[in-house]
Amino acid sequence: MGALIAILDRNNKNATETAIMMLKILTPKSTEYFGIASPQTTSIGKTIGKLKTGNMNSPTIIGYAFTKILKEDKPQPILLENAAALVFEGRTYSDKTRTCFQKSKAKRETIAEALIKNVHGDFAFTIIESEKIIAGRDAISAKPLYYGENKDLAALASERKALWKIGVNKAEPFPPGHLAIVDRNGFKFKSVKTLVSSPPKTPTMQVAAKKLQKLLQCSTQERVSGLKEVAVAFSGGLDSGLITFLAKNATQTMHLIHVSLEDQLETEHAKQAAEELKLPIHTYLYKQQQIEQILPEVLWLIEEPDPVKTSIGIPLYWVTERAAELKLKVMLAGQGADEYFGGYQRYVDDYLQRGPEKTKKAILDDILRMHETNLERDSKIANYHGVELRFPFATYQIAEYASQLPLQLKLEPSKTTLRKLVLRKVAKNLGLPKSITEKPKKAIQYTTGVSKALQKLAKKQGLPVNQYLQETFQKIYNKRMRND
Repeated sequence: MGALIAILDRNNKNATETAIMMLKILTPKSTEYFGIASPQTTSIGKTIGKLKTGNMNSPTIIGYAFTKILKEDKPQPILLENAAALVFEGRTYSDKTRTCFQKSKAKRETIAEALIKNVHGDFAFTIIESEKIIAGRDAISAKPLYYGENKDLAALASERKALWKIGVNKAEPFPPGHLAIVDRNGFKFKSVKTLVSSPPKTPTMQVAAKKLQKLLQCSTQERVSGLKEVAVAFSGGLDSGLITFLAKNATQTMHLIHVSLEDQLETEHAKQAAEELKLPIHTYLYKQQQIEQILPEVLWLIEEPDPVKTSIGIPLYWVTERAAELKLKVMLAGQGADEYFGGYQRYVDDYLQRGPEKTKKAILDDILRMHETNLERDSKIANYHGVELRFPFATYQIAEYASQLPLQLKLEPSKTTLRKLVLRKVAKNLGLPKSITEKPKKAIQYTTGVSKALQKLAKKQGLPVNQYLQETFQKIYNKRMRND
């Protein structure tokens, strides 16, 4: 696990020093090794200063900041046959994925396309040849990857700041399920595996819940297989409760971690839910001034001063920090369930105001943008702490099935009823307690008290929240870009 960079100099100049600049600004504090490679040679060291780059002279360079999660994880980049190098960031649930580029005689573009199309997992990868970069990303795209170019450079990175550092100011999310070929003419994308609107299926609630249960059991099993212990970001709600229930029978030790500001009602609910699941819970409560202390770092990690993303990012920062302190390397989280199964209040509002077809389109649009609105943010924060965040809901198979379900299995056109109906049916069928299956959806930024605390901090400065976050972000941006 780690963060990658790849660069192509459009003027055919040596890109090594520019790549080093990109590596230096990557943020994971848990990095154990850095690696850099041209198509012909590679160097790996415990610090950037120990990388041997004197003999590298190539317009294409690739790099990686590496943290070991599983014992089989190895530092990268990896040299391939016939003058090429690879960085593969993420996790797959198929054997021998990383060796396919080395052992197959097919064209690398063909192998890369087959990987995106056929392999289950959360991953991004880049390959460099002498005058070309090949890059790809899985269809859901939990692992961050950004791209951009200017008149001199074309580059990719796991963090936008690595692109900003080299003068690529417009850093865009790499499109999910796509393959890109990058040369001096820029980026050429090919769609390989993406969700599309399809005619809805019309199963009964019982049939849909049974199918969904199987998909969730498979997804959760894949994400905890071989792990002796795993953490769960635990609120006590439907999503984290269901993940916990499914995972506890597939791994030896579960660690439920709950974070919040002091004096929030949800903390007692989380404790009660953990007790009913017969699992211990680690509870950590924070003060408002602790938000002020970590706010610049959170903004630097999520790379934008968005109020909603910030108020969600802060609890995620705390929960992954605590997991790291407990020496836990893998954490499960429930992201994706709200988009797939109609969990947000705005879907009911859409239904009432604009009708079911507009609501279906809004849900599909949110699913297609989920990598940008949620998953990338959370993965970057977890990566900083050396924790691999895994999302059992956020799989292509579940997304595909959920997108075909009729709206009435997800929500009712009433503001007084519960949402995510089919998911609640799954939880009831499995025997989860009513305190979880019938708990209304409440957004984490409100249940933890973080959203209100940010408003108070902004008011103390005499600023609206947007401006307060923008000014705080600009300060940390100016400091880090100058120092790094």
